[in-house]
Amino acid sequence: MSELWFKPAYDLARQIRSGALSPVELMQTCLSRIEETNPVLNAFIAMRPEQALAEARAMADRIVRGEDPGPLAGLPLGVKELEEVEGLPFTHGSVPFKDNRAQWDSVQVERLRAAGAIVLGKTNAPEFGFAPFTKNLLFGVTRNPWNPARTPGGSSGGSAAAIAAGMVPIATGSDGGGSVRIPACYTGCYGIKPTFGRVPRGPFEMLTWSDVVAYGPITRTVRDAALYLDVVVGAHPSDPDSLPHPGISYVETLERLPRRLRIAWSPTLGYARVQPDVMREVLQAVSVFQKLGHDVQEIQEGFPDPGLAWATVASGETYAEIAHLLDEHRPEFGRGFLAAAERVRDLTPERYGAAQRVRAGLVNFLWRLFERYDLLLTPTLPTEAFDARGRTPPEIDGQPLLNPLLLVAFTYPFNLSGHPAATVRAGFTDAGLPAGLQIVGPRHREDLVLQASYAYEQERPWNDRWPREIPPLS
Repeated sequence: MSELWFKPAYDLARQIRSGALSPVELMQTCLSRIEETNPVLNAFIAMRPEQALAEARAMADRIVRGEDPGPLAGLPLGVKELEEVEGLPFTHGSVPFKDNRAQWDSVQVERLRAAGAIVLGKTNAPEFGFAPFTKNLLFGVTRNPWNPARTPGGSSGGSAAAIAAGMVPIATGSDGGGSVRIPACYTGCYGIKPTFGRVPRGPFEMLTWSDVVAYGPITRTVRDAALYLDVVVGAHPSDPDSLPHPGISYVETLERLPRRLRIAWSPTLGYARVQPDVMREVLQAVSVFQKLGHDVQEIQEGFPDPGLAWATVASGETYAEIAHLLDEHRPEFGRGFLAAAERVRDLTPERYGAAQRVRAGLVNFLWRLFERYDLLLTPTLPTEAFDARGRTPPEIDGQPLLNPLLLVAFTYPFNLSGHPAATVRAGFTDAGLPAGLQIVGPRHREDLVLQASYAYEQERPWNDRWPREIPPLS
């Protein structure tokens, strides 16, 4: 059974569609792997094993009858706890919501199911997705399969840990400041944040007003992510910000990367510092694009650091979701989460306007950059995965970490700007932990980001190295 743990999702679906693999066998394999590894990793916080096996058996019967099981035929799916699956917990990782059950599937989950995926359970996330590590008072700490003392990142940390440990072949994520790319990087997975609106969100109980959160997949290979996106993109009436279908298949265009791209490389964005062994691995990854014949140029101009502007724009909605509960439930919220959420309680129009002016500066900067370049490369994160309980490193490359946003310095700018961005595995640090290279494309060009990711993956494949044996927590 272990030979199925790390097979690509597209290969597993192909085998199921052809009858070479039973969806029941795959589901049983995933359940066995979860039983073995989840007590240490705590990636899954709610399961539906009986229903998932029943759905797998029903799919097997349909295949025997000659029916089309869909492009994601029988793939066990992990769904991030911040997203709805009808009948399963929908708690936001927050104690005051501990009894919530979703009344519907999110649009993304509905489309994944319609394509043949089978929901196996919900994966852990920090409270309301408010941290780059995965820990909450309701479900506890999620750990990194490469080293359980370290975090898998956040906020899609449970999904990333499940993928990297071989529990499931695909999992959902959401990214408001790096929450797909951070955990994908820390666990050596592939993660892509599409352009805002490319994957519909909703249905909503409260319409959102900030345009920084994008849904996207965490997978083991680039083709898996392209297959996933093919079935979830396209406008939906419940999401007024959702974009029309791009009119292409991402899978079918993977091998069409244009020749001799103009690629910008920024090692710091002008304001970040990077752990030396992380930078060593990222530089080797950047050299792959030079080897492939592309024109890679290190750019000297510094980006405007939009960290405080991002925090201002992104935080208001979360406070609005919990404000009516604070009088009765204040002690039940995590202290760190609540402190962050309440910073925007007294947000004035003047401060919000100032944040949006910073954002406009960033958008205009990137407008000019992508007039000169086709892609932008950066490190995905400045450090390797840190302590699983959230104790952050005191310094980066010898300099004190005075602003915790600098731990995710390379991800949040592209939530503010809306550009698609992905992380590929660059290599391993001296401690044996994954490091990542971020690939950023022009707005609406997920196809180009996927093509570049795929070309890199062909030169430096990573799917042959995963933590098969999960170390015990010492």
